[in-house]
Amino acid sequence: MKVLIIDDEAHIREMMRLTLEAAGYEVDEAVDGEAGLERFGDGRGYGVVLLDQKMPGIDGLETLRRILSRVPGARVVMVTAFASIELAVDAMKIGATNFLRKPMTPEMLRGAVAGAAAEPAPRRAPSHGASAAPAHPVEAVTMNGFRIVAAPAPTDAANGEHTFRVRHFDAGRETTVTVAIDPEAVDRVARLSRRTLQPGGAFWRGQAERLLSAFLWSEGRVPDSGRLAVQDVSRDDLEVAAAWKAD
Repeated sequence: MKVLIIDDEAHIREMMRLTLEAAGYEVDEAVDGEAGLERFGDGRGYGVVLLDQKMPGIDGLETLRRILSRVPGARVVMVTAFASIELAVDAMKIGATNFLRKPMTPEMLRGAVAGAAAEPAPRRAPSHGASAAPAHPVEAVTMNGFRIVAAPAPTDAANGEHTFRVRHFDAGRETTVTVAIDPEAVDRVARLSRRTLQPGGAFWRGQAERLLSAFLWSEGRVPDSGRLAVQDVSRDDLEVAAAWKAD
């Protein structure tokens, strides 16, 4: 499979190219969005595009839109050192397949490319105009080569232990991670929102999945112990809790 790297940093391109060539990929490079679009052409022959977000001239999101206006099913991995999960979701809504954080390990890079290559091509109608790309719903975010593939019922609803499976695209395996809800966090939410939300319910399951997503994004790995704990919630989440319907 051939991969196109679009990044203005020569040393990053070299690291990516060497890592991917060692894994058996063919690699082409481009120094910015304009050069990347010229190299991409009609997209034939490229299985995955690695696209930097922050570049001179056309930035990554606009380059992404233009790529997808040509090939709605293109598999594009956004790469950035200046991102949050929220920006990752925005890129996914435009049509990115995966999201990769700088600095990255070789395992993260290989996992991101493997994850993108494993995705079925989305069925999106071509859009008209260079800067347009059709938005589509985001069902799951793949970041750093990991995806939370299932969020089953808590293993222990009374104690609020929520179990998730995380897929490693590079290793071709899944890891089970348990996220516990700290009783002090439950008490704080109850005190400040005046709502008692059961630790095994949907509100806390959402908090558990958000914490796991943040860990995968910031650390680029699953927790060594296979466990995390939600110990607090944000002010915005307190407002959500106050309006939450009973679990």
